Amino acid sequence: MSSRHHEFFAILCMHLFCSLSEAHLIPRPFGLVRTNICLKGTLVDYTSNHGKDRRFFAPSLCEKRAMYVYLPPGYNSSKQYPLAIYLHGFLSDEINFLEWVVKPFDSAIASGKLPPLIIAAPDGSPNGKTGFSTAGTFFMNSKLGNFGDYLTDDVYTFMLQNYSIRPEPESHVLLGVSMGGAAAFNKVMKHRDKFGIAATFAPPLNIRWLSCRKEYFDQFDPNCWGWREYFHPKDPVGKFCCGLITIRAGHFIEPMFGKNNPDAIALISAENPIELLDLLDIKPGFAEFYVAYGGKDEFNINAQVESFLYRAREKGIEIAYDYRPSGRHSAWTAIRMLPNMLDWLSIRLEPFRVY
Repeated sequence: MSSRHHEFFAILCMHLFCSLSEAHLIPRPFGLVRTNICLKGTLVDYTSNHGKDRRFFAPSLCEKRAMYVYLPPGYNSSKQYPLAIYLHGFLSDEINFLEWVVKPFDSAIASGKLPPLIIAAPDGSPNGKTGFSTAGTFFMNSKLGNFGDYLTDDVYTFMLQNYSIRPEPESHVLLGVSMGGAAAFNKVMKHRDKFGIAATFAPPLNIRWLSCRKEYFDQFDPNCWGWREYFHPKDPVGKFCCGLITIRAGHFIEPMFGKNNPDAIALISAENPIELLDLLDIKPGFAEFYVAYGGKDEFNINAQVESFLYRAREKGIEIAYDYRPSGRHSAWTAIRMLPNMLDWLSIRLEPFRVY
């Protein structure tokens, strides 16, 4: 197999296993109608996926962007609701919310398990399209575009201007999976005036993770860990198919920061959730954080999460977590872990329940 074909096959495997959007198909124009028939609430379309371009303009990106907005059963604009923004994973887009996420949230809200809330699901892909070679933006400002400002300014402002939302940051949630989970932690720490809760699955919370042996795939040991000082494009960061397929750092780093950029580590450090704990001097009680992760994550996210939890404990910060020893970086693991996350989130949003 040529190196080009090997790279394509590696990206294909990552697409199949990564985040909640595994092997999704672009919905037909009737996909939204079909989904809404199954919901107790309503999914509002701001996309071009269903026969008409309804995208909203995002000033930070100087272009139209797609987004779905979920309204709970009995939505009443005379009342104010909590807000959640769902941040999808790598190789995904807003369609991920329609296919995998909206139905379990709708069921939890309709049954009373979760207080009614409004959920926005913006497209965070670099060019508004997904594919096997699509880069990940991590909802950060980078060479790919001002995706951090897009989230915290454009999407946030659009939701407050167009829907009846409670003003308290404590009623504003960032839900994230994989790269979107890292963004959720990052944005709550950087924009506590807007968001007070981060609830995530398999987030890379320590992008510079290495053990003291300089091995990325080592398990976390509080007596043996350090920091990556350089990202080589060939550095392995994911292993699939029993190690036969290796995902390299260059696929993530180079589109965002350029090839051989000597400032890449400094730029990553400024966004790395574990380093933000100290850079921003995060205190106990600062916000509410939840992370679900598996022990057999193909990207070794478990070591990243556990190093983050360790540093947070050192600072006296409580992070709620759910750990599954056999869990992987997959939709199936996320779905199995979702009920516990919903239970945790319900307690935090109960003071804002709409009657």
